[in-house]
Amino acid sequence: MIFDRTEQQPGARLMFLLACVVIVVWGMKLAAPILLPSALALFLAVLSLPVMLWLRRHHVPGWLAITVTILMNLAIFGGVLILVAGSLARFQERLPEYVASLAALQALAITWIEQHSGFLLTEGLGSTFVSPAAIMGWARSVVGYAAQFISTTVLVFIVMSFMLSEAMVFPDKVRFLRGADVPPNDRLTKVVGEVQSYLAIKFVISLATGSLLGIWCWYLQLDLPVLLGLTAFLLNFIPTVGSIIAAIPAILLSLVIYGTLGHALMVGAGYLAVNMVLGNILEPQLQGRRLGLSTLVVVLSLLFWGWAWGPVGALLSVPLTVIVKIWLENTKDLKWVAILLDPAAPKPEPSATPAITAVPTG
Repeated sequence: MIFDRTEQQPGARLMFLLACVVIVVWGMKLAAPILLPSALALFLAVLSLPVMLWLRRHHVPGWLAITVTILMNLAIFGGVLILVAGSLARFQERLPEYVASLAALQALAITWIEQHSGFLLTEGLGSTFVSPAAIMGWARSVVGYAAQFISTTVLVFIVMSFMLSEAMVFPDKVRFLRGADVPPNDRLTKVVGEVQSYLAIKFVISLATGSLLGIWCWYLQLDLPVLLGLTAFLLNFIPTVGSIIAAIPAILLSLVIYGTLGHALMVGAGYLAVNMVLGNILEPQLQGRRLGLSTLVVVLSLLFWGWAWGPVGALLSVPLTVIVKIWLENTKDLKWVAILLDPAAPKPEPSATPAITAVPTG
């Protein structure tokens, strides 16, 4: 039996592409200590680039524009760091009280379930569902990871400063390599513009979400409103899933402090209202439906980037995936992949051929 070589090419090509994907993914995981700070620096550089360009348009020297931009980022980060450090210190001080209150609420919940259902949960599951010691250990590990993350910001700002300095001369390099007779690369300009617009809008919406929810938690007299607002700001970069995860600590804290379901429902209602208005109404109008991702893609990207780059990679999962989607949309032979990532099926384009109407014959 003779096999046609052309029939084997699609399968062999697919296996080759899958092998390349495995190599690239494994390389990304191994290079996480280098790629992760670089990705953070790139995001900060893209967000800070309009400030630097505005200074340059007002005839500020290049070195001074870069210095002012970096100092502005350092001032913002330093102010947030001071607020968060105070919140984390207070959280560690009151953590034993929170754990004791949570254990008491847990015992009441078990008793209520046993009285109304007839099942003896204490015999099968024990007297506690969650170990207070495990909660204490988890909280301390979170605080320790936050301190480790803060220590890497020095590297992030150094890389960002070099990126900003390179952004001032990179267009000239591209023009020189392209030559005077070659037309400008509109696709590259379009991709950069769309990425910058997406990150800017997402940052502003996340900042508004975190600020409003922090004020809401402060109004309801919850402890650690700054930390809760910062958590909402960071997790807002993960659509759908992030807003749910951000609401859990605030609701639990309400139950631990006040012990009433009504107060916890008020906290949850505030989170729901802010995320509905900003996340589901305002942001889609600003971003456009084209930059959306399906829920399945959001979950898969969260799992992939979280596995590759850890918790910070999970926070950056959706922005990274959207950037990849923008690049795919502007690449002719890979545009079909971007369509698969979209939450809705594309509408068929109207045919350019005019309809032929029958002419009655006499």
